[in-house]
Amino acid sequence: MNVKLYNEQGEATGELTLAPETFGLPVNETLVHQAMRTQMSNARAPLAHVKIRSEVRGGGKKPWRQKGTGRARHGSIRSPLWKGGGATFGPRKNRSFTLRMNKKARRKAVAMVLSDKARHERIVALEQLEPKEYKAKTLLTLIGKLPVERRVLLIIAKANAKVTKSIANVAMISALRADSLNVVELLKADYLVITKASLEVIQGGARVETVKPKTRSTKPAAKSTIVKQPAAKKPAVKAAKTVKRTK
Repeated sequence: MNVKLYNEQGEATGELTLAPETFGLPVNETLVHQAMRTQMSNARAPLAHVKIRSEVRGGGKKPWRQKGTGRARHGSIRSPLWKGGGATFGPRKNRSFTLRMNKKARRKAVAMVLSDKARHERIVALEQLEPKEYKAKTLLTLIGKLPVERRVLLIIAKANAKVTKSIANVAMISALRADSLNVVELLKADYLVITKASLEVIQGGARVETVKPKTRSTKPAAKSTIVKQPAAKKPAVKAAKTVKRTK
């Protein structure tokens, strides 16, 4: 499978060959869903937290004596039975949402998403992405020349502050290192813009082959050196005279 290769001016310069081990796998939706759920659960932070009776301020003194008042016995005004008291069975911060998944299964899920993007022609390759200044306009101009739309994910080989800071305020464009690919970010993006160096990282260090487009030669055709000999003349055949016989 090949993808088109573009330079920093947005001009097509050839094609890159994708490894079938990474970009040619059939999609298992169950495995991809498991990887997405695991990642989102592990990133979840428990925010809801209620205070129990020992954490609520006050209530250190017994409201009234144990006997003789005719009232129900109480030992603290911060009991869950009282207004302003502690909560019972409420959400706590010590809750854990952590899920586990095998490393091989997680990597295979990422490869399946990449394969699906490649199958639907949602991957564009760049020779390199090295902006010379911190400017969003430079990257937006380049992306505008590429055959991409909507949400775009830039995959770079190593950390580049000029890329990440230039698109920090752009809502529909994000950047990610090739060694930090994950299922959630890949599924969010409609198109992937991958540099040639990052493609080698994704494919495990394998060298990426570039297929240059065939161009028609503009040189004039070489003249033939074969000398044509004149054709031999055929001897003229004279018409035979017909002799009339007389009786």
